[in-house]
Amino acid sequence: MENRTLLVLGASSDVGCALIGAAADRYDTILAHYFHMNENLSALQADLGEKLIPLQADLSKRQKVEEMAAQIRGRGCLPDHIVHLAAPVCRNEKFARCDMDDDFGYGIGTSVMSAICVLQAFLPAMAKKKYGRVVFMLTAYVDGKPPKYLSPYITAKYALLGLMKSLAAEYAEKGIAINGVSPEMMETRFLREIPELVVAQNAAASPLKRNLTTADVIPAFLYLLSEEAGCVTGQNLVITGGK
Repeated sequence: MENRTLLVLGASSDVGCALIGAAADRYDTILAHYFHMNENLSALQADLGEKLIPLQADLSKRQKVEEMAAQIRGRGCLPDHIVHLAAPVCRNEKFARCDMDDDFGYGIGTSVMSAICVLQAFLPAMAKKKYGRVVFMLTAYVDGKPPKYLSPYITAKYALLGLMKSLAAEYAEKGIAINGVSPEMMETRFLREIPELVVAQNAAASPLKRNLTTADVIPAFLYLLSEEAGCVTGQNLVITGGK
């Protein structure tokens, strides 16, 4: 591969940093979106130097997403591969107590509308080249019965699943593979507002007797971004550890 560019939305997340670290040798340029910079992404920037280009944006605001897309176009490094990881922190809340704007609206804006905006900006260029890879972070909760008290999160993920399936059908003939990765609960900072008891119970219910880690999930992203996965599209790869 030559002159490949990867765009990661939600690059400062535990999964984002792990993915960039594992995939860095495959790319000439990595566009790393973040909302809040942290020490992990800063360390990657120091290690990778000019290869990693950090991009700050609040994905819940359409104008900010459009400004980020314009910034990318201005740099002249349009992405060949896009990984969409961004999502609000997951928290348990009864449906009746969820706010239409602060919970559902913010979640859909951050997770779904941002993906639509970014893909409308860059899929046409991929289609013109007849090449591209897009991978969405979904959740195992879109496969089977979900847990209670996560309705805003699960609603947004189902919307992303529908977007992935629709775009995969539309762009398959353009040489663009579009897929999802749906892990079970992972031990990351994303769980910081989930009660410890819920996290422990989920681990106990797994055949592995633990929750997943980023190391369990990153290989799926690497495969779907690889040249070997060019004929894999419209698929949701569910990772449960046998649960």
